[in-house]
Amino acid sequence: MTTDTNQHSAIGPDHQLAAPVPARRRHKVLWIVLWTLLLLVLVLSIVLIVRDEDKKKVAPAAPKITVTTATAQKGNIGVYLDSIGTVTPVYTDSITSQVDGLVVAVHYEEGQRVSKGDPLIDIDSRQYRAMLLQAQGALERDENLLAQARMDLERYRAAWARNAIAKQTLDDQEKLVLQDEGTVKNDQGTLQYDQIQVDYCHITAPIAGRVGLRLVDPGNVVQSAGTVTLALITQLEPITVIFTIPEDSLGQVEARLDKKAKLTVDAFDRTAQTKIASGRLLTIDNQIDTTTGTVKGRSLFDNKNDALFPNQFVNTRLLVNTLQGVTLIPASAIQQNGQASFVYVIQGNIAHMRSIKLGVANGGVTQVDGINPGDVVANSSFDKLQDNVAVVVSTAPAPAGTNASSGP
Repeated sequence: MTTDTNQHSAIGPDHQLAAPVPARRRHKVLWIVLWTLLLLVLVLSIVLIVRDEDKKKVAPAAPKITVTTATAQKGNIGVYLDSIGTVTPVYTDSITSQVDGLVVAVHYEEGQRVSKGDPLIDIDSRQYRAMLLQAQGALERDENLLAQARMDLERYRAAWARNAIAKQTLDDQEKLVLQDEGTVKNDQGTLQYDQIQVDYCHITAPIAGRVGLRLVDPGNVVQSAGTVTLALITQLEPITVIFTIPEDSLGQVEARLDKKAKLTVDAFDRTAQTKIASGRLLTIDNQIDTTTGTVKGRSLFDNKNDALFPNQFVNTRLLVNTLQGVTLIPASAIQQNGQASFVYVIQGNIAHMRSIKLGVANGGVTQVDGINPGDVVANSSFDKLQDNVAVVVSTAPAPAGTNASSGP
């Protein structure tokens, strides 16, 4: 009994000391769990706060490019050949004297417009009138001698019919009549020549046109063998322009001329900015200049307002053909990438690069293949544009000359 009691006493204290150990462990684990939860809550709170702040921050939108646009149109455009030309009168007359004599009168004023037949210069004609009078007298004398010879011939024929004269007398009289007839013709020629000399003393305008500066004065002596120009007249209405056509373009010009087409030629000033007059191609030369590889063409202008002046330098544009119903866009909308040409087509405020093939260009407008009439193309901000880039179409009016228009 004693042993059992001692054993229980020994065992009891051991059990009382070992009991608190699990409790401390549970307490420690609990604190760890609590701190972990707090840490998680703290981290979660920080994450949520950061996320909220990120949501509050609005991401910056990609910048959009503002562009002006032009609409491709369907229209007509002319095929032109540009060249340089010289205004050349249809007629230019350098008038010289046909007789020797003294200038007694100058009837024209410098720069005067004259008509055909208007008096210009008078030369002293007294000596030629005297010679004309002598020729008239000689003609009258010889005509009467011829009349007398013819009367004698009639008498001789009547006498010969009665066998009253010899046949030789009749034959001699017939030949005498023929001689007198020849003399009369010679006198008539002399008379006509002297009359022409008198007419040469009164110089008139052979064509209608404009007289240049006065070259002789009353009192000057002129000679028929001289080279002194008395007056210079140039025709102004109509007038022509001679220009060059490249030999490579000669075929298409001849093809149009063979079809009897009237090819329009426009004349521009030296700067090629101001249109002076419009005419038509009259003809082309019969050979090519081997030094320049060009052939000359002559165009005719009415020149009613005297806009074209003889020997004036002009720029010419020959309308060879007109393309009908083609797609036209402003030349300013076309971009180059080496040898390739392209435009930016705007669809849904997005710029799309589109390759095109260039055709005829005229007056800031170009005919193209690769887009359709009605397509909207960018016409500005090319330094910023790229394929598939968002754009904003400007509502401001496009600069003058950027919209496609139909040609002539």
